Amino acid sequence: MTSSSETSGSGDIVRTLELLWDTAKRPSRGPRPTLTLDRIVAAAVRLADAEGLEAVSMRRLATELGTGTMSLYRYVPGKGELLDLMLDRVQRPSENPADLGDGGWRSALEALGRATLALYRRHPWLLQVNQSRPILGPSALDGMEKILSRIKPMGLTDPELVSAIVMVDGYVVGAARTQLYQQDVERRTGLTDAEFWQAQVPVLEKVMASGRYPLLAGLSDDAFGSDFDHFEFGLQRILDGLEVLVAHRRSAVQEQ
Repeated sequence: MTSSSETSGSGDIVRTLELLWDTAKRPSRGPRPTLTLDRIVAAAVRLADAEGLEAVSMRRLATELGTGTMSLYRYVPGKGELLDLMLDRVQRPSENPADLGDGGWRSALEALGRATLALYRRHPWLLQVNQSRPILGPSALDGMEKILSRIKPMGLTDPELVSAIVMVDGYVVGAARTQLYQQDVERRTGLTDAEFWQAQVPVLEKVMASGRYPLLAGLSDDAFGSDFDHFEFGLQRILDGLEVLVAHRRSAVQEQ
């Protein structure tokens, strides 16, 4: 796992939007194409999932598809545009309404957090992409419309509603990066997480017995155990905070 190495929106923005929204003019005559844009993007996603984003190149993709590199450029200008098409494909929201919970705004944000974490687990290469300036394709707007329809009853201002989504997403990105880094370091070193910490026990036992760190030494045996779900704990505390804000806004409206 490496730090961000790619940036969304790095290709031709207008051309990318044409491809995402299928507004580009198509030739009415000529031989029937042997490839499709959907097939190219699907192959790129599979390659990134299996070998990482750095493995995705137009040349490698052509090999995977059994075609010439130049043939790909008939469908997509380059890797910059291809990356945005890949992002739109994997971030396509579910068509099942139940996937955003069966309750109100809290269950919707809760489900969003869990679904986003699962997305990063399925496609770890997403953490290598700087998405601070996303290209707004169908998946991005469909997903935003879907979650906004569920959290609108919170009674917050529009900027606050967007911020609530950004808050959950930012938390999930951090949690996903930590989890995937842990998996990556085990793969690279061949040392399990348990073996890593066990190697430090002899020294740490002496340090704790010195009296220098009384609070740390007094923690329960399960304080750093793997059974505690840190992700769920943090997600629920974020939602608890939003509950307080929502209740405050409703109280203020009732007093008017």
